[in-house]
Amino acid sequence: MIWNPGIEQADRETIRAVQFERLKKILIHARDNVPFYRDRMAASGFVPEEMTCLEDIQKLDFTVKTDLRDNYPYGLFAVPMDDIVRVHASSGTTGKPIVVGYTKEDLETWSECIARIVTGAGASKGDIAQVAFGYGLFTGAFGLHYGLEKIGAAVVPISSGNTARQIQIMEDFGATVLVATPSYALYLAETAEKAGVMDKLKLRIGLFGAEPSTEAMREELERRFGIIATENYGLSEVMGPGVAGECTCKKGMHINEDFFYCEIINPETGEVLPEGEQGELVITTLSKYAMPMIRYRTRDITRLLTEKCECGRTTYRMEKCKGRSDDMLIIRGVNVFPSQIETALLGVQGIGPHYEIIVTRENYTDKIEVRVELTDEENLDNFAELERLRNYIGNRIRTICQLDMPIRFVSPNTLKRFEGKARRVVDLRNQ
Repeated sequence: MIWNPGIEQADRETIRAVQFERLKKILIHARDNVPFYRDRMAASGFVPEEMTCLEDIQKLDFTVKTDLRDNYPYGLFAVPMDDIVRVHASSGTTGKPIVVGYTKEDLETWSECIARIVTGAGASKGDIAQVAFGYGLFTGAFGLHYGLEKIGAAVVPISSGNTARQIQIMEDFGATVLVATPSYALYLAETAEKAGVMDKLKLRIGLFGAEPSTEAMREELERRFGIIATENYGLSEVMGPGVAGECTCKKGMHINEDFFYCEIINPETGEVLPEGEQGELVITTLSKYAMPMIRYRTRDITRLLTEKCECGRTTYRMEKCKGRSDDMLIIRGVNVFPSQIETALLGVQGIGPHYEIIVTRENYTDKIEVRVELTDEENLDNFAELERLRNYIGNRIRTICQLDMPIRFVSPNTLKRFEGKARRVVDLRNQ
């Protein structure tokens, strides 16, 4: 099923015409109401009214996360506070939080974006959706909540945490859709299996987001829950979840192109790359009036897929994010993404799906160690089995990452589980 065929199945000319009209309008709105953007445009001599094509936006500088922090809390708002009906924010763990605001119209746009994504993933009016994202300043829970309500699904806003109760509610309420981070969903599956209730659950769809995941992680979740696991993408700065999401074909996330204009750039030079090449995703919001984002550098590494999808949608898709340009580890001159290590680990018999990457520095040389859980405690004393596993995993990592990494085995259920975004990397190089 397609929620909005008028735009999701539109031809390329129609989509670009809608984008151009909305881009011009939002740039004028940003210039007239946000001093930050007014100064940026004046410095570059950019006049929105003189635009002739979408690519003219490349004349503007990028917006980056520090710009949002420098204008904390409301400096980038483009409407009076009287028109703001919702405020969200990031955790602010690395500095001032990122604050974002929404008008009533923005919230309607957000719900529309989510409605398309969840419909594409197979959700419908008859579903019962359990939202295991944390409710609060984080955008994830509210975004999926109102989009699911828009299509008529029943929403169970249980929030994150209290995993045993999550499983009980899932069973008692007959939840058919799970909204969570992939890592927390994996923990829920582990808990349900231990409780012996997996066969009593009615889940059929997983709507996962807020952190990148690999195909191996998807396969693990589908195998354990017996569901269709789809991924959706977004970030608070540009709206929250709702930028893009997978359909049941699971061949890239369909972008809501009438609301977001996407570019792919070389993360080192800022050069816009040709269609199909991998690089950093840059997003411009086309219909977010409380707080427009112009050429926002997401730091997420992906590429755009331009061919028509088997589902019938014609909008461009983005691949699952390979990682983030600012999360990439450079170990002895080799670029390593945590997702590459995850791909090597998941599905290996004898180890669990939870892992930890420890990065240290010794004698001016960066070192990396991978810690994984054994599924059988007795194997800790089985030297031959440990060596077999260590060699097998090491070869997989070497093939994917082109780097040798020491493997440390730990007892089952000893590595940290996450109810929100998983933090797999422990970087000790500055300690």
